[in-house]
Amino acid sequence: MDPMVREAFFKQVEMEPFAKKFALSLLDIKDGYSLVKMSFTPDMENLFGKAHGGAIFALVDEAFEIASNSDGNIAVALSMSLTYLSSPSPGSTLVAEAKEISQDVETAVYEIKVTDDKDRSIAICQAIAYRTMKPHSFMKRTMK
Repeated sequence: MDPMVREAFFKQVEMEPFAKKFALSLLDIKDGYSLVKMSFTPDMENLFGKAHGGAIFALVDEAFEIASNSDGNIAVALSMSLTYLSSPSPGSTLVAEAKEISQDVETAVYEIKVTDDKDRSIAICQAIAYRTMKPHSFMKRTMK
């Protein structure tokens, strides 16, 4: 991966309003790959004191967004199928790892796994992205 593209992604995630709202942190990015973390805080609980599915989905979606856009071109979600496996413990750190498993000219398929800090499986997702092959505006600024 081009080091300038890598650095641009780290900066963009730090500034992204949605990432700030959920305290999502980019840990690693490579071509077709990302690793993103989030702490499960009390404001992410549902009616029953468990992790709200939307909070976990937010983490998964961020990892997917980064991995599918890692070549510097715009990719958008076509489909995401998420299976919740267990609820994390309050205060735990969750990590989503997104890996590209296939790619053609217009689409790419990703597998995203969420684990907690005890290495328990929390969720798994299969996602499909549409690849526009148009560069991100922040990539244009980075490459100048």
